[in-house]
Amino acid sequence: MDGTERVRAALAMEPLERPPAAWWGHTYLEEWSPASLARVTLERQRRFDWDFVKLQPRATCFAEAFGAGYRPSGRADRPPVQERALVRDPGDWAAVVSVDATVPALEDQTEALARVVLALDGSVPVVQTVFSPLTVAGYLVGEDRSRAVAELRERPDVVRAALGRIAETLAAFAVNAVEAGAAGIFFAVSGYASADLMREDEYRELVLSHDRRVLDAIPAAAWCNVLHLCGGNLHFGLTNDLASHAVSWSVQDSGNPSLAQGRELSGRAVMGGVDRFGALEIGSPTLVATQVRDAVAATGGRGLLVAPGCSVPPEAPIDNLVALTPS
Repeated sequence: MDGTERVRAALAMEPLERPPAAWWGHTYLEEWSPASLARVTLERQRRFDWDFVKLQPRATCFAEAFGAGYRPSGRADRPPVQERALVRDPGDWAAVVSVDATVPALEDQTEALARVVLALDGSVPVVQTVFSPLTVAGYLVGEDRSRAVAELRERPDVVRAALGRIAETLAAFAVNAVEAGAAGIFFAVSGYASADLMREDEYRELVLSHDRRVLDAIPAAAWCNVLHLCGGNLHFGLTNDLASHAVSWSVQDSGNPSLAQGRELSGRAVMGGVDRFGALEIGSPTLVATQVRDAVAATGGRGLLVAPGCSVPPEAPIDNLVALTPS
């Protein structure tokens, strides 16, 4: 059974001798070049026997597309360095205009994905990362989530208009990804679907329609769309209004449901189970293997894709990463 067959079976809640597994993390030196990003992604897939690939473009690419300025840190353990925020004061939201999804910052990610898809030749599904519109807005104000939410509350008409323009670009980017061979989209809501930042009713009123604008644009050919909710104290009920084939979140973060609870609440397959910090970064192979076994036991092995709750830090030891794939 290859990765594609294994993932399809997991999404269909079919029994498997072992669940599909993979992890993802930034490669801060290589992610500035589509050829280098594709190369290091394929090297990791082969080395760690990933059953699926969640492409990990540089997190700043979406903000760059709209005009924010970043440069490489020059270090393998440091993210891009911000040189210019696009929205420095409230009047700057008007400068957030819809851009073509083939601008270099985004086209590089589509090219990297196409290279990986071509090399894997259908044996392993590849999903493209797409940030939610509000996640992108948070980067545009200087990677400041609290400020993004505050301005959304204070100036809902102006900020929501900008979110609509961002969503238009992200929707086109998602379409391009599927046309380039992606099995689906990994739609990442980075912290905003959490009670730590917003009430659920606020999210539904001010944000949800923009998320759905992106998700509704994904072509029907996509069969492996993943909804990723980042952070703790999640408003997990939002999964019922955001379509996907699987839901990804960190079960270790406070206030979040277990894998079995999340599968029941969402009515779909779940992705996660392994602590990216406590197990993968500073833990041991034994701890990682234990968390994998616990995830399988908690779900009965059905509807499960073993993965970290979010991006794995570059410092994670190789032996811990190897232990994530069930034997």
